[in-house]
Amino acid sequence: MHADAVALLSGWTPTSPAAAEARDRTLDLLAAGPVVMTREHPAGHLTASALVLDATGTRVLLCLHGKIHRWVQLGGHCEAGDRTLAGAALREATEESGIAGLRVDPVPIDVDVHRVRCGGDSAHHDVRFAVLAPPDAVERVSAESSALGWFPPGELPQPLADATARLVGPALAALDRAAFEPPRPTG
Repeated sequence: MHADAVALLSGWTPTSPAAAEARDRTLDLLAAGPVVMTREHPAGHLTASALVLDATGTRVLLCLHGKIHRWVQLGGHCEAGDRTLAGAALREATEESGIAGLRVDPVPIDVDVHRVRCGGDSAHHDVRFAVLAPPDAVERVSAESSALGWFPPGELPQPLADATARLVGPALAALDRAAFEPPRPTG
């Protein structure tokens, strides 16, 4: 997955000045090798997250995070079985939403670097993707969140995690491109 991350971010056109700075910092981090894909790297590690859109693009799914008590997109740590960052974001979105049949746009919509207390004082270099829910999606709260909610893009809830609002425009642009990969077969 390290090679995927390097190739993906090296060829990615950032969606904002903040995303460009975070991408450059993340590419610098990736120079340390595959260890940055795991929590074992003390300076920081890559994570993958997803802003889930409903099938019409008129609502986004956010979770009220159980630890930080803010509304945030779905996502988390990369795992050994993940082959791509987009795949990690899709897995996290599926696990945290309980929605089957999600589709991911393989092009990131944002990169954000933020401090966390994950294994000490570290940084998450979060690569963010747009994910599309099927028309019949029914969400189910996971153990990692206090609540899930669908919100119109212009009416996001408070308190909202830093940099979550800036995902909406690029996610809607991804929906307009219709670049979402088909759902993976289950079973």
